[in-house]
Amino acid sequence: MDFAKVPVSRRATRIHRALELVMNRGVRSKDSLFGALRLGGRRADYDDAAYSFEGGPGDEMRRKHYDKSLRLLWKAERSAPFLDFSDATPLERSVGEQALEALSPAERQAVERMSSAEFRALLEREYTLRERQALVNVLSAVGHGEAYAWLVASEMVGSLKSTGAKAAATAQVLEEAKHFVVLRELVLAFGLPVPRLTVWEYLLLEGVLRQDGLEKLFGMNVIVEGIALSLFGALGHLPGLEVLKLFHQDEARHTALPQNYFKVFPMTRWRRHNPLARLSRMRLVLGALPLVFALEEDMAELGLDVFAFGGTVVRKTAGLAKRVGFYLPVPLDGFVGGLDVLFNAYCSLTRPDHSYTRFSRAETSHRSVRGVEREFLGASLVGG
Repeated sequence: MDFAKVPVSRRATRIHRALELVMNRGVRSKDSLFGALRLGGRRADYDDAAYSFEGGPGDEMRRKHYDKSLRLLWKAERSAPFLDFSDATPLERSVGEQALEALSPAERQAVERMSSAEFRALLEREYTLRERQALVNVLSAVGHGEAYAWLVASEMVGSLKSTGAKAAATAQVLEEAKHFVVLRELVLAFGLPVPRLTVWEYLLLEGVLRQDGLEKLFGMNVIVEGIALSLFGALGHLPGLEVLKLFHQDEARHTALPQNYFKVFPMTRWRRHNPLARLSRMRLVLGALPLVFALEEDMAELGLDVFAFGGTVVRKTAGLAKRVGFYLPVPLDGFVGGLDVLFNAYCSLTRPDHSYTRFSRAETSHRSVRGVEREFLGASLVGG
């Protein structure tokens, strides 16, 4: 793959890595101590160093129960056509017993290729070793996030009102489980080291998991899913990664869940303007910012300007937050403009001949998936 590499400052990269290592030791040590003393500590039972939940992958149980459950997933439209359900795809309606397969043919083909020698040969043919490691680093960052999304979505079922909303959250639990196990297989198929969570991701995801009630919708469906949406949108057209377009379709629905839910059950004025809630949201947003700098080197290797990517994410997540009433302590327009200033100040220090750029107007989602984003997010939030 012929990527147009984005220049980065090696000195700045070394500083980021050193700072992350120091912060990671401090945060993990503190959480381990608090956990041992039963004073809190890490909330998730997830081992990011092993890229698996505690207890190991449990592949045999997954095959006997999770995989089989998906294979045998029946559709009400086909089994009880007299009821008011439209839960079968056109393909499922036309292929008889194959309709019972939970994964679409595209997903099944992708998973089969992932485990084959042909898939690894494709990766080695299309990407250099450094590019493959960059893809592993970036995709595993989202993969760790999918683990937390799985946990958060399962807790959200009890917080939402109405049968339909609970059904939507339940569907998201199923999709997050699929995302985690399929993306994990995809990443492991590269045959390269999988990095742990950076301390910045760890703090963000643990913070989201600790949110109360509907505030989880802001942390997960707006911020974390917004990052995943843009990342899948930027990479899904690459050779061997076409399955990411299917992930992208799911994430578009997930990011739209808060605005659809609050249309029916609007937030109270107090919940929108509660100073403590606004400060909590601000902490999550600010906690996500270091990820931009942490991903800079790997994204540059893949021809992506991380600040254009960050601008894409900020525009979409800020727009979604504003629509549903997840207000911050500062006006969103001013906050987005401030991030443009911050990103440009950093680029002025680390990139020779840099000129001021409105990163918040950038669009890094590939043109082939922008239609999906416009459908769920609205044309005003999607560029190009």
